[in-house]
Amino acid sequence: MPFVWILNGRKIKRVLFIFVTAFFAALIAFVQHQQIAVFSASAQPQAISSVQTSKSQVALTFDLSWGDVQIEPILKVLKENHTKATFFISGEWADRHQDLIKELKTDGFEIESHGMTHDTSYTTLKPNEIKRDLSLANESLTKAGADTPKFVRPPLGAVNETTVQSAAEMNQQVIMWNIDPQDYTNPGYKAIVESVMNNAKKGSIIRLHASDSARQTDRALPLIIKGLEEKGYSLVTLSTLISDSKSTSNVIN
Repeated sequence: MPFVWILNGRKIKRVLFIFVTAFFAALIAFVQHQQIAVFSASAQPQAISSVQTSKSQVALTFDLSWGDVQIEPILKVLKENHTKATFFISGEWADRHQDLIKELKTDGFEIESHGMTHDTSYTTLKPNEIKRDLSLANESLTKAGADTPKFVRPPLGAVNETTVQSAAEMNQQVIMWNIDPQDYTNPGYKAIVESVMNNAKKGSIIRLHASDSARQTDRALPLIIKGLEEKGYSLVTLSTLISDSKSTSNVIN
């Protein structure tokens, strides 16, 4: 009888071993499938509109594509307040204002791409046309003295999946915004300030303009800087904001 018990015990152990092995094999396969699914979803290029961060940081960004009147008072305010900012500049503007590009670079501002021309919507272009425009803008910006752009804000703020994918293939991240006081419509400097202050939160990307169409931005800017700092926010470049974040909040229109 003991001999039979030993044999049965061995059989039971063998069956249990096979069962446990099969269970863990299935579990590993399931986990790997889930990891692939999560990785595939997160690996898709996205347009960043804000970032999720525990730090009280926001980024001031300026679109600049034409004119050279409003940029001067804006730069004066930023420098007087020792405020970091990121400028999205078109290639055409860079070609015409290489001296100002060099000034921006020397003063430590971040210079990124706004495409070659402001009037071309990437949503109407094919991938190769988008890449060509990005390449031309990069060439103009670097020729003027800027570093090769790693971020791009598409002309007209128009974006779709083709735009985002094409930019990613050019090693550029599409940047949008989550705060837009529409200063280019000149709604009044107080309205610009109010819009920014009412919507600011950790990780916000604020879109302003330094082109000549935005005639009230320079007057609103000192109040925006003061108001944000009084609320405990640090104003940083996009590179700093993104590098200090754990994840991003994305949007594709």
